[in-house]
Amino acid sequence: MKITVAGTGYVGLVTGVCLASVGYSVTCLDLDEKKVEALRRGVSPIYEKDLEEMMAQHRERITYTTDKKAAYADADFIFIGVGTPENEDGSANLSAVYAVADDIASYAVNSPIVAVKSTVPIGTCDKLEKYINDKMKPGFEVRVVSNPEFLAQGTAVRDTLKASRIVVGAKDAKAAQAMKGLYEPFELPVILTDRRSSEMIKYASNDFLALKISYINEIANLCELVGANIDDVATGMGYDNRIGRLFLKAGIGYGGSCFPKDTKVLFWLSEFHGYEMKTVKAAIDVNEEQKFILIKKSRKYYDTLAGKTVAVLGLTFKPGTDDLREAPSLKIVPALLAEGAIVKAWDPVVGDKTRSRLPEGVVYCSSIDDAVTGADLCMILTEWPEVVGYDVKSYAKLMKRGIVIDGRNCYNTQDMMGKGVFYESVGRLPVTPEA
Repeated sequence: MKITVAGTGYVGLVTGVCLASVGYSVTCLDLDEKKVEALRRGVSPIYEKDLEEMMAQHRERITYTTDKKAAYADADFIFIGVGTPENEDGSANLSAVYAVADDIASYAVNSPIVAVKSTVPIGTCDKLEKYINDKMKPGFEVRVVSNPEFLAQGTAVRDTLKASRIVVGAKDAKAAQAMKGLYEPFELPVILTDRRSSEMIKYASNDFLALKISYINEIANLCELVGANIDDVATGMGYDNRIGRLFLKAGIGYGGSCFPKDTKVLFWLSEFHGYEMKTVKAAIDVNEEQKFILIKKSRKYYDTLAGKTVAVLGLTFKPGTDDLREAPSLKIVPALLAEGAIVKAWDPVVGDKTRSRLPEGVVYCSSIDDAVTGADLCMILTEWPEVVGYDVKSYAKLMKRGIVIDGRNCYNTQDMMGKGVFYESVGRLPVTPEA
């Protein structure tokens, strides 16, 4: 059995490596020769826990190539794991998906099952199957199935090997059973459904979690106004099994490659069909506004941040990844610089990819101490373990003025009392040096 995975990004590479880990021989295809060369050396293009270790452990079963003909020629299963970024109007850009479809039609010399892992609008798999088969050589045809991923960045390997469920949407019963058989080594629940329902499961799941995040952030904002504590509120809510405890942590909103894009695509799709999803639209709006709440909080201390030194702790949208896509830092840091602030930023995985996404003028620091030393204000954007475990006494000791505005509620407010700092968080009463 030959398995080919198109795309070696976040979805494709994790899929390929995890399939190899259960015993399959996998070919990972990418058009970027430099990326493929790095993969052959065991270097992952993404920062993902356990991924490089697994690449090394199962390297004998994984081939990395740019040769499309060799990759597709006799593949039995082809997984599409390329990106589907949003267009300007909020719709999904499927150009990479259709480029893979063109290559499959050109090079496949049997009748493979094509599994779409990329997040695509409802109805895409139906169209994709017809598109490929119309171009296939006589006597060959593909069967396209929807097989969405449900991975969280930073835990993608674990989320694949220990998934809550595997969803397969197929029109062809044989293709559905073949996919179910392929996943048998994982020993996980497999949900079989039609293609459109499978595609909708992906969007409905991600958008529900985005709704939950935006909702708890609105509750947190109201907590500040009425004197309630969001930590206690979220704990009380979480004990209700109908609600659950996950995704009830208040902060400065969601980011990454999934939630922002998927909410916008689903809203666009609903409007395209003449229906407005008001709840999804509200989640999008709340999330955008939430990113600037820290700057609003800074006005309590400074009328303007011009000439002030602001320490920014964390740039990625969440800990455990180097992904800056839709990260609050991409809005907050430019806003600080535009106001004339001096920005000293720290992130444990900062690199050239990070620097290329942010404006010039940011001073990158090698440690938290370096970032906060001499700062007039500190903003916490990512709850990296190094930030959560930082000695909070150092803020007052090293900063010019100990003002910490925490967008991820890294510290217990009780623990911040008596530490000589002004401590602002989300959905909780502020702490003053005298407290």
